[in-house]
Amino acid sequence: MAILELAIAFAVLAIIAGALGAGGVAGLSMDIAKWLVIAFLVLAVVSLVI
Repeated sequence: MAILELAIAFAVLAIIAGALGAGGVAGLSMDIAKWLVIAFLVLAVVSLVI
């Protein structure tokens, strides 16, 4: 569950940074959040299969 919480935190950080005009930080945070969500989904599918 920690991966999903980190993904949500990075997504919120990206939204706040985007609203404040820090486009670089927002883009990087959104990329990290995207990869964390993908990792969470892969781990969830693996745990359901096993």
